[in-house]
Amino acid sequence: MFIKDGFVYGGSSPEGVKVTAVKPLENRMMILTFNSGEQRLFDAACLTGQVFEPLKDDGIFMNPALDHGVVTWFNGSIDCAPEYMYENSFEYPAITA
Repeated sequence: MFIKDGFVYGGSSPEGVKVTAVKPLENRMMILTFNSGEQRLFDAACLTGQVFEPLKDDGIFMNPALDHGVVTWFNGSIDCAPEYMYENSFEYPAITA
C-alpha cells in the first residue's frame, strides 16, 4: 500500500518501475509487462501533442523498442515514461492455459 497525492493505493508504488516487455495491439493499445512481473493494458491514445503525432501511423506505433525500461518509437525520438504508462494503464491478468 502507498499514498500519493493524498490517495491510498493498494499494491506498490510505481516509482522505479520499468517496462520489461511491450506488445503493441490494434487501435493504439499495448500490453506492457513491468519489472514487478505485472501485465497492464495501456491505451496510447492518451499520448497527445505534436511529439506523439507520428504514433498515429501504424508503421511507427507497431514497432516500439525498449531502452533501459522505457518504451520508445521512431529510433528513440519518441518515448514515454514508464511511470506514466503504469499509472495510466489497467490491470491485465495474464491468461494461462
